Amino acid sequence: MEHQPLSPVTVRTTCPYCGVGCGVLATPKEDGTVGIAGDPEHPANFGRLCSKGSALGETVHLDGRLLEPKISGEPASWDSALDLVAHRFHAAIAEHGPDSVAFYVSGQLLTEDYYVANKLMKGFIGSANIDTNSRLCMSSSVAGHIRAFGSDTVPGTYEDLELADLIVLTGSNLTWCHPVLYQRIAAAKAARPEMRIVLIDPRRTMTADIADMHLQIRPDGDTALFTGLLGFLAVQGALDQSYIHRHTTGFDAALAVASPYNLEIVSRQTGIDQDILSAFYELFAKTERCVTVYSQGVNQSASGTDKVNAIINCHLATGRIGRPGMGPFSVTGQPNAMGGREVGGLANMLASHMQIENAGHRQLVQNFWASPDIAKKPGLKAVDLFKAVGDGRIKALWIMATNPVDSMPEADGVANALKACPFVVVSDINAATDTTAYAHVLLPAAGWGEKDGTVTNSERRISRQRPFLSTPGEARPDWWIITEVAKRMGFANGFPYQNPAQIFAEHAALSGTDNNGSRDFDIAAHATISATEYASLKAFQWPQGRGSVASDGRFFADGRFYTGDGRARFIAVHPDETFHQDGLFTLNSGRVRDHWHTMTRTGKSARLSAHFAEPFAEIHPLDAAQKGIADASLVKLHNGHGEIIVRALLTDRQARGNVFVPMHWTNQFSGSARVDTLVTARIDTVSGQPALKMARVDVQPFAAGWYGFAVLRNKPPAIAADYWALAKTIDGYRLELAGLEDLDDWSAFAEALFGAGEGMPLLRYHDEKNGQHRMAVFTDDRLIGALYIAREPVAVSRSWASEQLLQSFALAQNRFQLLAGRPGKDMPDKGAIVCSCFSVGRNEIASAARSGCHSVAAIGEALKAGTNCGSCRAEIRGIVDANLVQAAE
Repeated sequence: MEHQPLSPVTVRTTCPYCGVGCGVLATPKEDGTVGIAGDPEHPANFGRLCSKGSALGETVHLDGRLLEPKISGEPASWDSALDLVAHRFHAAIAEHGPDSVAFYVSGQLLTEDYYVANKLMKGFIGSANIDTNSRLCMSSSVAGHIRAFGSDTVPGTYEDLELADLIVLTGSNLTWCHPVLYQRIAAAKAARPEMRIVLIDPRRTMTADIADMHLQIRPDGDTALFTGLLGFLAVQGALDQSYIHRHTTGFDAALAVASPYNLEIVSRQTGIDQDILSAFYELFAKTERCVTVYSQGVNQSASGTDKVNAIINCHLATGRIGRPGMGPFSVTGQPNAMGGREVGGLANMLASHMQIENAGHRQLVQNFWASPDIAKKPGLKAVDLFKAVGDGRIKALWIMATNPVDSMPEADGVANALKACPFVVVSDINAATDTTAYAHVLLPAAGWGEKDGTVTNSERRISRQRPFLSTPGEARPDWWIITEVAKRMGFANGFPYQNPAQIFAEHAALSGTDNNGSRDFDIAAHATISATEYASLKAFQWPQGRGSVASDGRFFADGRFYTGDGRARFIAVHPDETFHQDGLFTLNSGRVRDHWHTMTRTGKSARLSAHFAEPFAEIHPLDAAQKGIADASLVKLHNGHGEIIVRALLTDRQARGNVFVPMHWTNQFSGSARVDTLVTARIDTVSGQPALKMARVDVQPFAAGWYGFAVLRNKPPAIAADYWALAKTIDGYRLELAGLEDLDDWSAFAEALFGAGEGMPLLRYHDEKNGQHRMAVFTDDRLIGALYIAREPVAVSRSWASEQLLQSFALAQNRFQLLAGRPGKDMPDKGAIVCSCFSVGRNEIASAARSGCHSVAAIGEALKAGTNCGSCRAEIRGIVDANLVQAAE
């Protein structure tokens, strides 16, 4: 089955990855491919795209797609599946009450999908047991905003990043996680070299390349850092006393906590040298136009809400909020985490930024929906929700567009909970994920390129996702699926929707009901939008109330907040002074440059899989030496929750006593690399957000008896190895392998791996004494698979070997050369891929540097590397500098 384009014309849509919300031009082509470019008219990116966005056309094929409903693993009709879902949910509610069922949804949903899911659960089922994977990434920001502002309001805009004289990046690897914002900042700094950038991060990430100052902070030291900053501002006379007096409350209590935190105490708690601390504090104090950008390094903590408020306190104390180039700025991780917040997708919120604890808000929403009930108390937040699934309180669970078996803390416990749950429904676009394995009912959802709706980015800008491909098989939009279940549960009158435009109009109308400026979220200007107007809707920034006058998009410039008295709240936060003395490592997890979440999309792209093709642990070389860990060997990370096996990457970018492991690898791509199996389900008691970056683990060498590497034409059905990691290449796959003990029959292992049948002879080389084994299978002149086995990590160029799947092997000489694992003189080895956008390797960059390209710009001119998304420029600079040093020596 092939995707069919809706039309050959270019469609304006929005990227489905991070919260930057980039505009994309998608053009279906006659050969079935899709051309992708940045939209130069979209105000989030002005034509820029990152490596992931640029490769979107490589991820829309139908390999692995779920194309029909399934019940107990067997194909079923939509009527059968929907009837069963409605019946089981209705039966659970009738017997055990509305709190016996739950939805777990996602920032991947469109706003219209989110809206109807929230409406069904909170207004018609009558429970608030709907939570979202956004709980894992930005709920501490929500809680911090509400405590300080009385509303979940992001005050500023992206333009502030270009207008600021000082940007403080804390807990944010912007270069890899939000590359287009990094590009905008880099361009602004190039235009105004006097702009200063401070990076606060336990790791020296690639973002340090643009920073004037790097504060290598101890994990969870942010609260102490910014509490100390507040005290410093007071001592230095850098407070805006007039602003504090006119527009805030609670300052004296916050300052009383902050005052004892002098440089010595803050240095002890953060691990930052006092001179560096003093320099940062002085820079902040004297620079009025200052933006503090924060992301998961702040949020994913048991004290995340306090961190957020410690940051906001400093901006309130200096009056640096709501004006150009100033303010705290939470950068969200998902494409529609903000839209989910707007519709009340979190268990502790109502629609349109209304509060579930507020009786007036509850009555307003219930009246607007004409619903039979309304949830009267917050529901179960993500961690507690899955605990309730595990202990039997939740009898029916519907998971939409997310993969909690990999992304939740204590992930094995989540898998066990789903296994024990009486009824699990999963809506997804992929048939095989680590979560779909536990579904009693699987529902095929529409994917990016097929979906029609809206998303909201980190600066409150609502953009359209538009379809340019037909919906394949029997897949359906999420809003349609939810609406059909609602009808079957007896709620047809509340869910009359025929298209997403009707849902958006209702969402907009609710936002303006009895508002009159009393609530921040208001898009009532679009309450009567028609389907035609919706189809052509341009990106806009809220608020846009009825008859509203255009503004600069910022909040709080007038000093009016959404609290009862209209004043912002200082929060007296108490830094956590816990220090670990257990001899273990602090495990930090997060994204890499070219992958996204659990790789259900990016894992389909050979280009995006080339930069990092297997899971790894960044370890400081001195820590590795103490543990007897060699670079590129395998390591085992373990604690009381479980263990994982990953590749060791030794680097002094990592602070001692800490390790970093990416979040992306699942059982679909590796044998034992689900990092969240190691993370304790410890939560921020205010926000409910889990501390995903603060697990404690031991790290030990994995005593591999053999290592292997293979390239394969076809994906193997099973892989019999103690360690394996599979990645997509052009026209096939690459596979890393390792095992504890030698196998008796390597040829049989290779044949099973290759799927070699009769008439497919195995070309082989065996050196039993040295543990060297090399095998390959060909059909006609095409390579089916090649396998290299050694007692040390296999020294074969991965990029060269992967390219052999594209070559002709009509000559025996070429086959033996492949078996030797060395490229010929006419086939230079480009080395590990650095620039994914143009597939430029490390060896190519090094060669160009030795040939006279002594800058990133020169490399770009010669090879194009670094000229698209810019995320690889720091790596390019490192290669150039290393080769210049070698030349000087």
